[in-house]
Amino acid sequence: MDIGTILRGCRTIAVVGLSARPDRDSNSVARYLQGAGYRIIPVNPSEVEVLGERAFPSLRDIPEPVDIVDVFRRSEHTPPIARDAVAVGAKVLWLQLGVESDEARRIAEEGGLIYVEDSCIRTVHQLSEGDPEGVP
Repeated sequence: MDIGTILRGCRTIAVVGLSARPDRDSNSVARYLQGAGYRIIPVNPSEVEVLGERAFPSLRDIPEPVDIVDVFRRSEHTPPIARDAVAVGAKVLWLQLGVESDEARRIAEEGGLIYVEDSCIRTVHQLSEGDPEGVP
């Protein structure tokens, strides 16, 4: 199954490390995803609300199902996030550009998740929707 098909089959994205600061990549990517019709759930213990959505301190605190866990954290922080993504029943663990982890990959894949690393979900979504001009 290609990643465009996966994105079309998912509706809820938990964004780990989502910042309320509009100049941060996490914020602009999440804002784009909201505009594309996805439900965004901010995961950041330092935030109360981001982009009009209640923020949660961790994935395990989210009271509803999550399809994709999109990670804006440094690579060394991803293995515990991968464990949480498996625990909450996510379908996909997506590590943003520059974020890679063999351990997170192993945890996610052993837990049955689709694993994507070092890739911008916004760029992939735009390309899968046939909008290469929208790619930043």
